[in-house]
Amino acid sequence: MINAASALLALGPPAPGRASAPGCSASGTMWDGRDQLGVRFEEIDWRETPIGVISLRRRRDPLLEVDVYEVKLDDEYLMSSLFTVAEVELARLGLAELPGTGFDVVVGGLGLGHSARSVLEDSRVRSLIIVEGLGEVIEWHQRELLPLSPSLARDARNRFVHGDFFAMAGSTAGFDPVEPGRRFHVILVDIDHSPRHVLDPSHAGFYTTEGLRRLGSHLHPGGVFALWSDDPPDEEFNSALAEVFTTSQAHVVTFPNPYSGGVSANTVYVATT
Repeated sequence: MINAASALLALGPPAPGRASAPGCSASGTMWDGRDQLGVRFEEIDWRETPIGVISLRRRRDPLLEVDVYEVKLDDEYLMSSLFTVAEVELARLGLAELPGTGFDVVVGGLGLGHSARSVLEDSRVRSLIIVEGLGEVIEWHQRELLPLSPSLARDARNRFVHGDFFAMAGSTAGFDPVEPGRRFHVILVDIDHSPRHVLDPSHAGFYTTEGLRRLGSHLHPGGVFALWSDDPPDEEFNSALAEVFTTSQAHVVTFPNPYSGGVSANTVYVATT
């Protein structure tokens, strides 16, 4: 099996035709999803941030005949709308651990919105806080630039919080600036590539037993922590989870890769207090 990062590499570079402005081709022609003028690629937004250049792109995939949304940080792919099975499973597997209803949930990492949207599709969820470190990504959804944006921005249960998830996890105030110290039933995280492959060195401490204990202090008794990873199950991280939480399990989530004709895989860790 190959992982999602390898799957993205198989896509190759986008077709020429970088847009000069959102919704336009390089010549200024409006892009409407049809390949009338050979325009198959649009850069919807491009921003310089403290961690690098982040860009939101849309391209028409000629093999699958679908619009693909992608986010890149500098030259590195962060996510693609082609590969969202594990992001959806992150929410499903995390919420499946809980009986009852009236759940308060935190999602760390907004991205294209698939995990958050899956949380809100569960009628048992009472409230959702999405913590995102990049205000530009929150703005994409507030401006409804992505397919799932309206369902997130217009859901009264949801609130976007611009902040450093990892700093919040290590603090006593936690994830809700309006109600410091508030506890949650579920905390879902999809930010770094994996516990070993982090986007910033400052994140590394989160994946230790000490960091996980601090995270666990923001959960109700019996609450759930779930984490997406692009790597296979990591025994060292599994051991840290087992030391901190009452139960823990690494789920391997597979999905077809239309480019290789094979199967890709991600890991979703689920632990309960």
